[in-house]
Amino acid sequence: MLYDELRAIAILDGFTDEQVAELAGAGDEMTYAPGDRVFDEGRPAEHWWVMLEGRIDVVRRVGHEEVVMVTIENPGQWAGGFRAWDENGVYMGSARVMEPSRVFRLSASDLARFGQEWFPFAVHLLCGLIATARRIEGNARQREALVALGTLAAGLAHEINNPASAAVRSVGALQQSSDDVLASLQRLAGEGISAEQFVVLDELRRSIDPTSAPTGVALADLEEQLTDWLDEHDVDRGWVIAPALAGAGVPPAWLDRAAASLPGDALQAGLEWVASSVTTTALISEAQDATRRISELVSAVKSYSQLDRAAVQDVRVVDGLESTLIMLGHKLRDGVTVVRDYDHSVPTVTANPGELNQVWTNLVDNAVDAMGGSGTLTVRTYADEHHVVVEVGDTGSGMTEEVAAHAFEPFFTTKEVGKGTGLGLDISRRVVVERHSGAIEVDSEPGRTVIRVRLPRDAPG
Repeated sequence: MLYDELRAIAILDGFTDEQVAELAGAGDEMTYAPGDRVFDEGRPAEHWWVMLEGRIDVVRRVGHEEVVMVTIENPGQWAGGFRAWDENGVYMGSARVMEPSRVFRLSASDLARFGQEWFPFAVHLLCGLIATARRIEGNARQREALVALGTLAAGLAHEINNPASAAVRSVGALQQSSDDVLASLQRLAGEGISAEQFVVLDELRRSIDPTSAPTGVALADLEEQLTDWLDEHDVDRGWVIAPALAGAGVPPAWLDRAAASLPGDALQAGLEWVASSVTTTALISEAQDATRRISELVSAVKSYSQLDRAAVQDVRVVDGLESTLIMLGHKLRDGVTVVRDYDHSVPTVTANPGELNQVWTNLVDNAVDAMGGSGTLTVRTYADEHHVVVEVGDTGSGMTEEVAAHAFEPFFTTKEVGKGTGLGLDISRRVVVERHSGAIEVDSEPGRTVIRVRLPRDAPG
């Protein structure tokens, strides 16, 4: 009988016969065959399991393999039940039945009730211990989040600074350029240019294609040719006119056509007007590009933070990966090559996009650190029958088997003191496994490391 088997278990030696009988009456005797799974890693620990007979391995996934954490084979060995003392308690591993087994199962709620009735002081101490550990862990995770936030804020400030400075410079130069346009127009009017001649000059201005402008040595050569032409035709201020026209890709033949359409006294004012006009157009284009870049960065931050969206929604993982790469753009220069291998046909997943973005941030940041800031970062997405898969790979030195085995444990880090808290991969594992019923694994060898995240295509129940 179940009562007799429980009475013989050493962990219940301090129980009265009535307590053992009440315990037996509240629980169930469960039987399992080899290959059955009793409970799964990361799921809520809502039952307490006590071995009666058989053999069960508690395993934990590390990389591609399931590593045996403990073997339960002696009557009285137990597992689970953590929800009796901690509302966030989960199974730390998966129970895999190795031999025909019988176990005693008791719900965590009944376990908590018996504990409060029979051992209130012990329960008080246990709950206090768990709460203290949770508080310490929470403070550490909050610090990790603040460090990550500070890194992203510094990166964002760096990213915005360049286009913002460019926009300020362009707008500042526009004032002088606009004054030059008006002044040259005034001089043209004073030279008695006709309406027909101005129309021809304006058509010549419109024919200029700035996208055809050369660069580098070719630009310097063109500027020198234009300067020589201006000197030959007694046009003053060549040091102002030639660079502006060369930057717009104006060839010497264009100057010949302009000279043919204008009277000699109006050529100087006409070329100054064209030069100041193309400069104004270039400055406006620079300001537009800079402000557009700022707008794109703000959109990336909005997408990354997900502050204006529902907590859980249908998510395209590529969108989150791209916003993360933009946010970490300051770390992806000077030697880091980013390879995007996206399968845009993968389905959406039902998830918390803000939490997933935190995972992508941790994985990309770790990959860049592993490469010492120089190497190839590969971000890949694809789908299999049941999952959407995201891979973040780097060309760093790789992980040893020992490091890979502990990579997802809290506070484990190989970084120097002050450069890592050891919580990035642990947080990522919790988000993927506990919050999204997915899986995360590491595949590493010298010169190549891939962190692989699997998210279920169908929303978990």
